[in-house]
Amino acid sequence: MQRKSIIPKPLSEYDLRLLRIFVAVVEHNGFSAAANTLGITRSTISVHMSNLETRMQLKLCLRGRAGFSLTEDGQIVYRAVMELFESFDGFSLLVNTLGQELSGELVILCADQLDGTKQQKLAEVIQKVHDLSPHLNLVLDGDSISDIERALLKDKAHIGLFPSYQQIEGLQYKEVFSEKIYLCCSNLHPFFNKTDNELSEHDLATANAVHPGIDIDLEGKSQLSKLNLSAKSYQFDTRKAMILSGRYIGYLPQSSIQQDLNLGLMRIIKPSECFYPFTLSMVTKKTARDSRKVEMITDIFNQVFNL
Repeated sequence: MQRKSIIPKPLSEYDLRLLRIFVAVVEHNGFSAAANTLGITRSTISVHMSNLETRMQLKLCLRGRAGFSLTEDGQIVYRAVMELFESFDGFSLLVNTLGQELSGELVILCADQLDGTKQQKLAEVIQKVHDLSPHLNLVLDGDSISDIERALLKDKAHIGLFPSYQQIEGLQYKEVFSEKIYLCCSNLHPFFNKTDNELSEHDLATANAVHPGIDIDLEGKSQLSKLNLSAKSYQFDTRKAMILSGRYIGYLPQSSIQQDLNLGLMRIIKPSECFYPFTLSMVTKKTARDSRKVEMITDIFNQVFNL
């Protein structure tokens, strides 16, 4: 016969007290150390833990000559309790901010180097955020797509700017900018002084080329499949440096190389054939803890980028 926990729904204040004692015992690796922190005797903690185990109908921990350790059930309960207490903290934070001017940090993370146009747009966003909420501490930084995704899901960031080739559950995406990515080489590469007609598919397929380092859309994968991908670089600026070396060809947005094109340092190869789309998206968590901050920053992005 399956045993059922006798802990009521919702949790009583007594149950929450027992769970806090349980967390203290786990974090101090035993009853004695927890007793000093909690200001109660070891025997009192033992009684409380026995009561908690009885109410849950679970064995949470082992104690004896071998020392203190959690059972498998105890480990699961500990993780669940930590999530519960974290949700309490989030609720308190939310309530404390209601009706008040926004404060604390507002974190914006970008996965790509921004060209001059997008930098100017982002500067306008920052200007509006500061004027609207001068007590916010703005954090603007760069990171990898996977790290930005994790930061958003864990409420460590409020908004991310990165290509939305692969969308994941829990995040929402909105396109803010789109442009074409072109195959190019530098003036140090053998292809530079050849016309497009002189460059065969075999030439392109055998030349050393740079892979962007992430999964991209089907059009991009199709273009990359035709090349000899012998190097990898995600960031536009580092990829550009590899191409400028004259040892590699690779795909870059025209906006990031326009000055080099004007100076004759780079050229685009077969622009009517060798390209794929690049879309920069504004990404937020669907159910963000700091929802007011996320709503404010997304509204400002919508204004500035005419979304």
